[in-house]
Amino acid sequence: MLDCAKANAILKLLQGCNSFTRLRKIQAQVIVSGLECDPSISTQLINFCAVSVSVSGSLAHAQLLFDKMLDPPTQAWNSIARCYGRNGCLEDARFLFDNMPERDLVAWNAMISCYSQAGHHEEAMGMYEKMRNENVGLDGFSIVGLLSSCAHVGALGLGVQLHRIACDKRLVRNVFVGNALIDMFAKCGSLDDALSVFREMRKRDVFTWNSMIHEFGVHGLGNDAISFFEQMLLAGIRPNSITFLGLLCGCSHQGLVQEGIDYFHQMSSKFNLTPGIKHYGCLVDLYGRAGRLDKALEMIETVPSRDDPVVWRILLGSSKIHKNVATGEKAMMNLMRLGALTAGDCVLLSTIYAGANYPSGFAKMRKLIKTLGVKTTPGWSWIEISNQVHKFVVDDKLHPDSMQVYEKLEEVTKRAASAGYVKEEAVILNLLGSWSEGGYSETPSSCHSEKLAIAYGLAKTPEGTSLRIVKNLRVCKDCHSFTKFVSKAFNRSIVVRDRVRFHHFKNGVCSCGRLSVRRMVAIDEEISILKRSRFVLQLKTHPMNR
Repeated sequence: MLDCAKANAILKLLQGCNSFTRLRKIQAQVIVSGLECDPSISTQLINFCAVSVSVSGSLAHAQLLFDKMLDPPTQAWNSIARCYGRNGCLEDARFLFDNMPERDLVAWNAMISCYSQAGHHEEAMGMYEKMRNENVGLDGFSIVGLLSSCAHVGALGLGVQLHRIACDKRLVRNVFVGNALIDMFAKCGSLDDALSVFREMRKRDVFTWNSMIHEFGVHGLGNDAISFFEQMLLAGIRPNSITFLGLLCGCSHQGLVQEGIDYFHQMSSKFNLTPGIKHYGCLVDLYGRAGRLDKALEMIETVPSRDDPVVWRILLGSSKIHKNVATGEKAMMNLMRLGALTAGDCVLLSTIYAGANYPSGFAKMRKLIKTLGVKTTPGWSWIEISNQVHKFVVDDKLHPDSMQVYEKLEEVTKRAASAGYVKEEAVILNLLGSWSEGGYSETPSSCHSEKLAIAYGLAKTPEGTSLRIVKNLRVCKDCHSFTKFVSKAFNRSIVVRDRVRFHHFKNGVCSCGRLSVRRMVAIDEEISILKRSRFVLQLKTHPMNR
């Protein structure tokens, strides 16, 4: 009876424990009281370690406690597996999961969560298949974790299945499930379905509204983002800093300069919110896309943390859009000063030099890349076919259907060319290619990952089926043009989500507005084409390129 009272007292102490130091003191009391082998106390100690992964030593402490248990209950197995997973030890977590004497739904949810949070989304979705094979049902936690992975890889088919299950279980009313569904549908490029879920939700929180505003923004629908923001205020929901990121993103992509400026100022004047570096970055992008590079530079000078490379990289991207060598060089110099130079930055400035007919600058960048030995992030693309996600990298030869993919790509390229597609200038690709998507091995004949994904999608889906692709890098100019003409030649809708925004291709037109931008600068483009042959000749004969 006395031991039971001591155990209950210690369990109460554990409920109020909020630090690892306090946990050790409680454990000392456990040892003194002779309750070290009490399963309920040991389980609570391990569980605290699992949720305190940022504390040094928590994993080792949890393992020590677990090893001392003679017959650990399922809850203890779940906690130690979660502890390993949250510390990045996914193989150890999976080993524990596979060797559990008994697995409950919490154990499955823990593994899904560990995989999803670590970015191993294919493994997370693989857990769902294993659950189906073992007749394990889903709850709200399972669905939220799986939807998060579906959103990241663009697995719309599986997401639709999970939506159906959520409806059958009446879980859509749960605000967390509803928010996860909105995020999944929107990130898979299906805004209509996201909007449908939003309308069905009886309860909405600030995350619900933020999801819709942000997704309208990255889809380039600034006016819709503004409309939802106004509805949010009428609903009595107070916006936060995330809300304004979505608003500013939408204003930037749709060219709503004055609206973006007004909302930026409203953050502090009306809602008492302090703009962060990302908000300043959005405003720099807003000015830059509109061609007001002087205002973008002026804005950088007012940023509290002007030495953040994010704002200079945004300015460099804007300089590329408007082929402004001086501003691009200034942005590059600051990135070098901050020690934040990447291969992507060098590619951007090289493209600016090419567009401005500046071969010596172009050659200088090539030499700089070789001198610094800057490496790139390998590019990859995901596409979902028949509820299975396929991943492609540049010049991919490891996919089981790679032979069929390349045969189809040859046919696709010919049909796209007949519709108007012209591959980027070979000499320029030769200079840029070795720094872009796939690292130093890329050549002018390389196949970027989204081209392979598109070819595979066309080969494996019926006519008229929409293709949805997720890419980890920005879509290059050549691939953008290629996709545009493929959508026209094959009469397909193709949705590509790159690192920055969505591109909806249909009938040879992209939602991002590149076509209209080209029309606006048609004269400059014609002049550039006339100069191209002279520029290429200069590149070939320049001493630094010999």
